[in-house]
Amino acid sequence: MENKFRYCLSTALAILLLGAAPGALAQDNVGEESTVIYPASYFDEFSPITAQDMLDRIPGMSSRGGPGGGGGPPRGFSSGGGGPSNVTRGGRGFGGGRSGGNEILINGKRTAGKNNNTSGILDRITAAQVDYIEIIRDTSGSLDVRGSGQVVNVVLFEELSDTSVSYDVNMDRYLRDEVRPGGNFALSGQSGGLSYVVSASATPRYFEQFTWEDSILGDYSPNDYIWEERTTDSSTYEFSTNLDYQFGANSSARLNALYSQNDRPQSVMRYITDLKVEPNPQDIEREAIPGESASWEIGGDYEYLAANNSRFKVLFIANENDNSALRERFDVFADGEEKNLFLSTDSLITERIVRSSYTFDIGDNMDLELGAEGAQTALDSALALGIAGSGSTSEAVGGLVPVNVANAISEVEEVRYEPFAIHNWIVNPRMTLESTLLYETSTISQTGDFNNSRDFEFLKPKVDLRYNLTPQLQLRGSVERVVLQLSFADFVAANDDQDDDSNTQAGNVNLRQEWLWKYDFNAEYRLPNDYGVLSGNIYYHAHHDRIERIDVTVDENNLQSANGNIGDGEMWGFRGNAAIRMRMFDLPNLQLTASLTVEDSSIMDPFLGYERRFQNMARGFNSFGFRHDIPRWNLNWGGRWMNRHDGNILRVDIDDIEYASGDPRGSLFVEYIDSRGLTWRLEGQSLSNPESCRERLRYVGRVSAGILEEIEFRCNYSGRVLNFKVSGTF
Repeated sequence: MENKFRYCLSTALAILLLGAAPGALAQDNVGEESTVIYPASYFDEFSPITAQDMLDRIPGMSSRGGPGGGGGPPRGFSSGGGGPSNVTRGGRGFGGGRSGGNEILINGKRTAGKNNNTSGILDRITAAQVDYIEIIRDTSGSLDVRGSGQVVNVVLFEELSDTSVSYDVNMDRYLRDEVRPGGNFALSGQSGGLSYVVSASATPRYFEQFTWEDSILGDYSPNDYIWEERTTDSSTYEFSTNLDYQFGANSSARLNALYSQNDRPQSVMRYITDLKVEPNPQDIEREAIPGESASWEIGGDYEYLAANNSRFKVLFIANENDNSALRERFDVFADGEEKNLFLSTDSLITERIVRSSYTFDIGDNMDLELGAEGAQTALDSALALGIAGSGSTSEAVGGLVPVNVANAISEVEEVRYEPFAIHNWIVNPRMTLESTLLYETSTISQTGDFNNSRDFEFLKPKVDLRYNLTPQLQLRGSVERVVLQLSFADFVAANDDQDDDSNTQAGNVNLRQEWLWKYDFNAEYRLPNDYGVLSGNIYYHAHHDRIERIDVTVDENNLQSANGNIGDGEMWGFRGNAAIRMRMFDLPNLQLTASLTVEDSSIMDPFLGYERRFQNMARGFNSFGFRHDIPRWNLNWGGRWMNRHDGNILRVDIDDIEYASGDPRGSLFVEYIDSRGLTWRLEGQSLSNPESCRERLRYVGRVSAGILEEIEFRCNYSGRVLNFKVSGTF
């Protein structure tokens, strides 16, 4: 513990020393007041290809990587804030802010989409289209988002001289010299009042994971040794479009669409050596797991600005995600093989959301937004299980014996309505106060193997106060009641991909939303003369109806657990970030980054009856990185090192306890821009070939009985990945 404390303290000191370097306080900041403006000319020496390349050069603004913040995204369109990342369980609707609390807009507008979102568009917009980028740190009724830590607004030129095309062709090299090519093509431009971005991409991925497991019995005698080779050879194809039409000076509309097809077949070879007898016999298993998914999404919005500075806006989104997978397992013998498992899972998730609002001024320094949001989300799920054994077989389960699985066929639907009011007050030139009040009412119904319907109501207030102590230093504090998203997959029976000895895991028809009071205090200091950014976040979250594993056993001969509400708990922590340009050493284009997160939590365990940390929650994270642009050589290079603070990262279930750990990860890249404007990039990922490990303690019966049956030591690795990419525009 003492070494861990010293380690975290040294990381924190490194962050502070980056900001305290000599000369860091000597000159003026970029931009005026709390809004920081980076004109297109700022990026000329870097020869960027896309808008994302430009954003990556702004200290503290790179959106590529790092464990993000967020105490779980709020529901619907509302924006989220900072905090730990491991309490999030997915988002429906338009979701919250970006990881770390930043929201990205284009021309002051966010994209009405989930998969086809604003941040993804930045890779498809050429740098020649960007007029300037501004970092907006105050709240405002004129913004398209509310409550984000800060807003990144990418402003494009009103008139474009011609159509622009950006493209990249890449080649990935994986373990065992496997190579997969891919590419992306994007067309963007403007014709009259219409601006458009159209893109298509093909992304093949090859993934090999090697796993070894050594286990001992409860009396510490050898049990078995397992070697597993899992191969995934997937291909993802996407087509997307983003349209923006200006009807006039006061009226505009946007339409976004995305279609994606993903094929992800897996194959598994498993070698099981029995160590309990001599000589050690070996069993061989093979698994074939074809899987595919298809999804589409359409979103849009319309906005009208009245002469009195009021604004009417309506947004909508519709999407669908169709997933299917088949898992078949075979015992392999010298003269053939025999099937022993058939497990088919299918799910169709649909979502429809509409939101409308009207914003108007109240005097000179206040505005009010009134509106409502409605949403319908549904899951149609089916599971079929067959095993080898005695009984009547069926071709419906691959010629095996059908097994009746509870809650295998289900439809889950949520219908939600949310009226809201958002008040923004510019108290004085240095202080803003935003107050939000939302009332949510919803009905969750389930039909099929189980029939159940429940109504929920939540009042969700939020207060966000920001004070600019100086143009460089901003203090932010917020208090908010957040309702976390439910995962519909938790309601129904599903494939258990965490345990080779268990085929399925149970669903929970009585699950209800987890919610929390979220208290955050943030400080951000933008060093003068664009030296960089220092920021810190202290948070405390009081969780209610926390969702983790609970006992749902019906038959004592077949113990069952599922995700359920286990009670109230609390979480607290600190996160610090630094992004510093080394101007004090005459290296203005060398940017160093560092981050540190330390966090803890407490909740009563439903199986063991004592307080522990939240399941699968790390003690924190830290990372170091650098990016060095050398314009005179048309070259830039960089790297990143990331580490999770291991120790007591656990998961308690009905009959076992798991402890997780893992090695740090590192990556490096180098880019060269040739005389034709082509960017040649070579990147290495997972260069340290890190292992992820798990220790699992299995018990006879319930874990509370304390009768140890087996201890498993399991680690896996997937090797280094090299990526070569050529990007350009014309």
